[in-house]
Parts: sequence; structure tokens; C-alpha cells
Amino acid sequence: MMDGVSLNTDPVVDDDADADADEFEIEGDCGMAKCISQSGVIQGENPLPPVVGMEFDSYEDVYYFYNCYAKEQGFGVRVSNTWYRKTKERYRGKLSCSSAGFKKKSEANRPRPETRTGCPAMIKFRLMENKRWRIIEVELDHNHLISAVSGKFYKSHKQLRIGTKRALHLDSAEEVQKVRLFRTVVIDVEGNGSVEVSSGEFRSSHNQTSQLRLKDGDAEAIHNYFSHLQLIDPNFFYVVDLNEKGCLRNLFWSNTRSRVAYGYFGDVVAVDTICLTDKYQVPLVSFIGVNHHGQSVLLGCGLLAGDTIEACTWLFRAWLTCMLGRPPQVIITDQCRTLQAAVADVFPRAFHCLCLPRIMQKVPEKLGGLYEYESIRVALNNAVYYSLRPEEFEATWEDMIHHYGLRNHVWLQMLYEDRRQWVPVYLKEIFLAGMLLTRPNEVVESFFDGYLDKHTSLKEFLDKYDQALQANHQLEVLADMESRNSGFMLQSRCYFELQLAKLYTNNILRKFEREVEGMYSCFCTRQINGEGEVITYMVREQIEVDGNRRECRDFEVLYNATEMEVLCVCGLFNFRGYLCRHALSVLHQNGIEEIPPQYVVSQWRKDIKRSYVLNHSNGGIDINNPVHRYDHLYKCIMQVVEEGRKSEVRYKDTVQALDQILRKLNLVEGRL
Repeated sequence: MMDGVSLNTDPVVDDDADADADEFEIEGDCGMAKCISQSGVIQGENPLPPVVGMEFDSYEDVYYFYNCYAKEQGFGVRVSNTWYRKTKERYRGKLSCSSAGFKKKSEANRPRPETRTGCPAMIKFRLMENKRWRIIEVELDHNHLISAVSGKFYKSHKQLRIGTKRALHLDSAEEVQKVRLFRTVVIDVEGNGSVEVSSGEFRSSHNQTSQLRLKDGDAEAIHNYFSHLQLIDPNFFYVVDLNEKGCLRNLFWSNTRSRVAYGYFGDVVAVDTICLTDKYQVPLVSFIGVNHHGQSVLLGCGLLAGDTIEACTWLFRAWLTCMLGRPPQVIITDQCRTLQAAVADVFPRAFHCLCLPRIMQKVPEKLGGLYEYESIRVALNNAVYYSLRPEEFEATWEDMIHHYGLRNHVWLQMLYEDRRQWVPVYLKEIFLAGMLLTRPNEVVESFFDGYLDKHTSLKEFLDKYDQALQANHQLEVLADMESRNSGFMLQSRCYFELQLAKLYTNNILRKFEREVEGMYSCFCTRQINGEGEVITYMVREQIEVDGNRRECRDFEVLYNATEMEVLCVCGLFNFRGYLCRHALSVLHQNGIEEIPPQYVVSQWRKDIKRSYVLNHSNGGIDINNPVHRYDHLYKCIMQVVEEGRKSEVRYKDTVQALDQILRKLNLVEGRL
């Protein structure tokens, strides 16, 4: 699934030449298993198989992780080799399937039957300079059948008691979850190296936020809710992070719908940390995308004990692991040095934008005490929202700084340093799908508005969590039905609107309709340059400035008739995902009756079939194994349920088809 993911660029070098190697084999019920039992039983399954680059705190943690994975897959584990330095310090190891190699021939009268097959499945790992153990080689394929149901028979699983699987233990009155953690480092599939975060660098703040502040009943609420989700959602994903005492520090989770939605709507992702910055009782972090109706969709949630770089980095890596290592093209966060450092570490190839509305919401707090605040606010708005080119912004900003004597204002200095990440004039080449609001007075709404406020407890939030998801799901279903079954009432007979009415969802059409109407406010479209294939037009429009006055502005539009390309200086297409009134005016003036295909965005289309069920193939299914049969049939039937719920007609057809299947199966059983 994630084979070949390389997480660090450090070379792996054998130290055999300058160190004594001591090789030994220990089968099944070995000293290593006894060591593991001291730290507890298995309490949660590993969400992914071992991957090159995963790191662990100790040799024993590697063994425990691989043994847990082996138990879930249905094979045993044994230590094939361990290498030691001259100082008798372990520096390298190899864990193999218990069927690896072959036993020596026995001369006994009644030798035991051969159980080994020379199986190649194994992991190799070594001690790195940061004193963490890193997996350096992985082989997942076995040369024999494996079955999860047989895992309980292997000696290496002796200490992993099934009865305590997924248990949440409470620590005295604090009710702190104790689930063993494997802090997996996973970043994008291109194999970029990750920057190690020094624990000492944040020691002071880390000690103050070393565990979640759970109130009475919170841990039990987490346990109950996660147990419920695992029953109804076989692909529910979660990861926990524990501190040195085994207490819950950070938590991440995502359901199947969110994981599938990321595949459709994951190019631009916003990270909502308002609960951290505004000190909510629930330290929630939400990953948000936008669907084909322009509605927010949840792509995962986390709880953080503190807003340290270490915590944010852990959360981003957990989320990226859940999404199979595929990073977004653009990620949007609040302006925060901690978040900026974590994003640069985990998403080095994503373009990092800062949330413009959240920055502008801070203006009264940061500048409200200044003598000429109202004039400064107007000047700042003009620079940010109405500049069409970078040089125009730079000049307007400099005039503001000089005129009001703001040269030494620390917050404004920081904004200027980060200007390429939040000022719209610098973001016009980045496709943002309407996720970054770039107009004055626009406000970012939280996904959980109405379900979570500063005083909501964690237990209350978990009680309301499903309601929030169901309400969001219902909005999407209703919008789907409206777009599919009811025709959009066109306000004009414009060819562009007629074209997109057949393709786009109604919500997006309503937004595009404003641009079609705006064509008629563009009262002058003239060609100013016609050299070569690219023609330059100037489109004049009367716009509203600062909410109380109107002025005429000229918008430059480049048009290439050969390539059918049109580019406006306002940048609306990349900001919102549909062409602006200025570009439409130029197309109309040139006799173009349809929007060129490169400007028809697939994300807004209503004719694309989207199913919120993870795609499971039957590869690797052993049809002779009842567990494999059950698991595969369950996942297949979930796809039937997803399709059957979409309308009353589909529901009736689904019930009828299932009845026919049951009758056929009963007839077959009667013949046996």
C-alpha cells in the first residue's frame, strides 16, 4: 500500500566492518516476548503495515509493533538476527516471519513435521544518530497462506491477549487512556526527507502540555465513541500519542467517508485550529475540504494537548498516514509560527497559504489602540483587497507604513514578511477552489459551528459529533437531489450559463451566475495590444470600494485564440474555480459561445459518480478462509448500501435484489 515510501535521506550503512556481530535465532515464545509483556497487552491494531522510514523509541517497540501487525495478518514473528557493537550495544536487527528459513534435519525417530517454508517476509531496522530505531528494509509478501484467525496459535502472540484488544485503561481519577503508541514518521510519497524536531528545543512548553486535560467521564466517552465507530465503520482509523508516563497526549481519527472524500476533494485542505487559539475546552483541530457544491467536508479530526511544533507535526503525520501518504497541493492554516514550521516539515511540496479572513479579524485587536486606527484600517484594506499587481501592493503598503509611522510595528512587520502566503495578489497562480476567502468582510465558518463553543466539554462534543456529521451529510444529499432532479432557473440566456447548467451543481451555478450578470457592468472592453498570438484587452468595470463608494477600475485580460486561453489580472478563476466577468466579456467579444474545456472544473460537476466507500479489490482473498470471505463480502455489501440509500427507487431495487440473493442462497443450501 505504501511500499517504497522513504522518509529520511540519511544513508544506511552497515557497521559490520568495525563491530562484532552476534547472530542468533529465537523462535516464538522468546525472551523478547517476555520483555514486551511488562509494558502491557495489545490495545489497538496497527493501521498500516510496516513502511521504510518508520521510527520507534526502542528495539522492543519495533518488535511489539511488528508482532501486533503479524497478529492482525495471521503469522508469527521471530528474531532472525541482532547485531552488536564492540560496546555490546545493539545497533541493528532483523525480524522475520516464523516460517522463515528451514530447520536442520533431525535424526530423531519421530521428527517434528516441517513448519518452515523459507518465507521471505521480514523487516530490518537500525539505531540512528537520534537514538531512535528506524525501519530500513521491508518485505511484506509471504510464500504461504496466512490467516488472521490462526494468529492466536503462534508463540510470539502469547502475550497479546485477545480479550483486551482495543481496551482503554483509566489511570485513577484522571481517567487517562493508556494505549501503546508507535510514533510513525510518514510524509509524502515522493520520498522527501523529514526534518527532525529537537525535543529539547520545546522542553519548557512541552512539559506544560504533556497530556490532554481530561475531565471526569471524558476517557470513557472516547472509548465508547471509538468502540461504536469501529462496529459501524470497518475502515475507521485512529492514532494515539502517549507521553512518557503512558498518558494520552494527542489523538487523531477519521472515518471512511472522510478518507474517501479526500480522494475527491483533497487538493486544497484547510486546517482549523480556532479551538486551540481561542482556548476552547476541547482542543480540536479539524482538516477541512470543499465538495462539489462548495460545502465544507470533514477530512479528519485531532485533539492536541498543546500547540507545540512537536504536537502539530505528530498530528500532520498521523493525518497523512491515514490518507496513504498523498499530501494536498495546497494547505491553509492560521498565521502561526508553530503551524508554519510543522507544515514545512510534513508537507514540504504543498503550497502553504495563511487564512486571510483570520488575519484581518485580528486588525482591531492589533491596531485598535493606534491614534488614527480607522484611517489605517481603510489603507490596509485597500492594499490587501484592491491591489491588482504585486508592485501596486508594495507601493500602497509602503505609503501606509510611512504616512502613519508604523515602521516598527512588530505585527505589521510579521505580516509583511509572510505577504506571499496571504495577500491575494501573490496567490493568483495557485488553484484554491474557493477555500481561501479573498473578499472584504468574508468570515470563515467552523465545520462544527452550533455544536462546539468555548464551554463545550469533550463528552458533550462527542455526543454531538455524529449530529454534526449527519447534518453536513444531509446538506450534501439534498444538494445532490436538487442538482440532479430540478432544473436550474437561469436568469439569462447566456451561452456560458446554458453550457454549465448541464454540468455544474446548482450551488456553484448560483455563484457563477453573479459573474454572468457582472458582464453587463463591464461597459468598456477594448484591445490594447495585438502582437503575436496573445492579445491584451482592457476591461473597465465600476466596483464597490470599502463598502460605501464606487470607482472605475481597468482589468487586464490576456487572450490566446490558438490555445483558447484567457487570463484575467483579477485571478478569480484560481481563487473560486470559475471564470470572472472580465474573461467572459473577452470571450463573448471574440464570438466564443462555450467556455474552453480547461476552465470546466471537474470538482464542480454533478455528472461524476462519487461513492463514499473505500474501494476494495479481492486481491489476496483466500476463498477457503471463512474470515477472508466474511471480510470481503462485508466490504462489498457496504458499497451496495451506499448506492441503495441514494433514492427511494434505488432503495426498493436494492431490497428486491437482496431478497432474490437470499432466496437463491437458501435454494442452494437446500440442495446440499
